[in-house]
Amino acid sequence: MKKQILLASLASALALTGISLHATSTTEGAVSPIRDEPILPIKPAANINLGMVELGKKLFFDPRLSKSGFISCNSCHNLSMGGSDNLPTSIGDRWQQGPINSPTVLNSSLNIAQFWDGRAADLKEQAGGPIANPMEMAFSHTLTIEVLETIPAYVREFRQVFGKNKIDIDQVTAAIAEFEKTLVTPNSRFDQWLLGKEDAITQEEKEGYALFKDSGCTACHYGEAVGGTSFQKMGLIEPYKTDNPAEGRSAVTGKDADRFNFKVPTLRNVELTYPYFHDGAAKTLAEANDIMGRLQLGKKFTPEENAKIVAFLKTLTGDQPMILMPILPPSSDKTPRPNPFGK
Repeated sequence: MKKQILLASLASALALTGISLHATSTTEGAVSPIRDEPILPIKPAANINLGMVELGKKLFFDPRLSKSGFISCNSCHNLSMGGSDNLPTSIGDRWQQGPINSPTVLNSSLNIAQFWDGRAADLKEQAGGPIANPMEMAFSHTLTIEVLETIPAYVREFRQVFGKNKIDIDQVTAAIAEFEKTLVTPNSRFDQWLLGKEDAITQEEKEGYALFKDSGCTACHYGEAVGGTSFQKMGLIEPYKTDNPAEGRSAVTGKDADRFNFKVPTLRNVELTYPYFHDGAAKTLAEANDIMGRLQLGKKFTPEENAKIVAFLKTLTGDQPMILMPILPPSSDKTPRPNPFGK
């Protein structure tokens, strides 16, 4: 009874910040699947600091963390579009074309590391990267703090949340990461099936899942996120041909053996996060599935098999985070005004 009251209280508190807590958990936040499968149900967000979440949500949506005053975290990780931007590569400062596809922020807390090449160990480390990247938000950590310190409401909120009189980039990235931890998508139809609801998925979708397993896809796409837990070479059986210059994990490790090794992407909400692959070259799920079958597994799926696997993949779309859009604190007279054209 106490645990039920605690969950209800947490759900009420999260609702005030615009975050939905889905009641699919059992004791201690665990999810107990009835079926023994390589894919596990997603657990709701747990152990969340609500003050940090609310502050991080504002920062996630605030374009004043960019040089132009126009680009925010949500620009490339749009929470209305599956946590991505549905572009092959993202648009950065002064309309620069980004070098790589923007991975979804949804369920990103389940990843082994962040970015396609895993150069950030966790969400906190990742949050600071785009701010200072000249091709993305094109700002600096120092300038970010200077801007935030000109906004009285932010100064007060940082002091309330962190108990310090001085804002620093560590607080900024910690708050954004705490908000991103809440962006999980439980209660997909497939999760419902895992938990015992037999009619949650159709016969075609069940056959697609069987093909997905029997073909070897679950060697890389498993667990809660159905991916995100390892780095694998793109093009095991056949080489992957692309004009994209990204070299994958070797850019981090310096090892030639890691060249073209990328973090296995999550397949959660995959019907929402097109186009696919690190270069965004595959426009549809059917195209992506065909390429992965040939290049990674040495298997040519028939159109019927492909359609069944795609049908299964669409069952992985979960409940999207219900975000109450934050009202950002107003700038003061000292806050730099937007300058999106750099004049």
